[in-house]
Amino acid sequence: MFPVCADPSLLSGLDWFSCYLTTPKHLAFFGSFGLVMLLIAVVAPVALAVGFAGAVASRSASPLLSLPGRGYIALARGVPDIVFFLFVPIALDQGFEYLRYLMICPDQPDGVWQGNNFLVCSAAKLPLSTAAPIWHSIYGFGLAVISFGLVFGAFAGNVLAGSFRAVPIAQIQTGASFGMTKSQIFRRILVPQMWVFALPGLSNLWQILIKATPLLFLLGLQDIVYWARELGSSKTGIYAYPHPDWRLYYFGFLLIFYLGLTAISEVAYKRIMARLSRGQATLAGSGKTGLRGGV
Repeated sequence: MFPVCADPSLLSGLDWFSCYLTTPKHLAFFGSFGLVMLLIAVVAPVALAVGFAGAVASRSASPLLSLPGRGYIALARGVPDIVFFLFVPIALDQGFEYLRYLMICPDQPDGVWQGNNFLVCSAAKLPLSTAAPIWHSIYGFGLAVISFGLVFGAFAGNVLAGSFRAVPIAQIQTGASFGMTKSQIFRRILVPQMWVFALPGLSNLWQILIKATPLLFLLGLQDIVYWARELGSSKTGIYAYPHPDWRLYYFGFLLIFYLGLTAISEVAYKRIMARLSRGQATLAGSGKTGLRGGV
C-alpha cells in the first residue's frame, strides 16, 4: 500500500482506485489467479497419469486388472462432479485423521463417532490446530488435486481407452509379423500412435478442466470466484473503500480471463496436434485437410 493510501476517505479519482486495487484483499485476489493456474498445471499430468493407468488396466486380459479399471472409469464418470468434489475431500480428510487416530490416540474414551460427528483427538487433526495458515491452505490444495485428479483421470481414461482401439489393427499385425513382443508393440506402436487419436478428446477435457476450477470455491479455498464475490459485493460506509455492487465487473474480468486462457489453449492444441500428426497415416499427418476432387 502506498503512503498516500493512509486515509482512503481523503482520496478520489485515480488515487482512490490505485489504493483500492492494492489493498491486501485485492493482492490476495490477484494471487488467486496463480492458484488456479497452479491447480491446472498440477492436475493435468496427475489426471493424465491416472487415466493412462486406468485405460491400460481396462485393456488387460486379466479380470483382476480389467474389472477395477473399467469400474473406476464408469464410477467416476457416472457420479456428478459436484457430488464427487464434495465427497472425496471429506472422505480423504476423515480417512487420514482416522489413521492418525489409530496411531496416536486409539484409546480415546468415546471413539471417533460421537453421534453424527466425527471427532478425533487434537493431536490427530490434519493439519494441527497450531499449524501455520499456509499449511491449512496446502492441505486443502492437496485434497483438491486428488479430487480433480480422480474425476478427470476417469474421463481421460475413457478417451485413452478409445484411442488405443482406434490404432489400425494392421499396425499391430505388422509389428507381430516382425517378431515384436506384446510389450514392444505396446511401447513402440500403440502408445506413440494412439496420442494423435486421443488429443482431440484430451483437448476438450482440458477445456472442461479449466471451466471446473471455480469448484475450488466449494472446497473452501479462496479462489478467484470467492474473491470476485467478496470484493465485488456492495460495501457500506463502515468499510475503508465503500462502493456499490460491482460484482458484474469482477465476474466480467473472470470471463475475459477464462476466454483468454481458452484461446491460448486452442493455439497450443493446434501446434501439438501438428507435431504428433507428423508422419502418421492420417489426413493431418499427410498434410491434407480434407478430400479433394472425385474418385
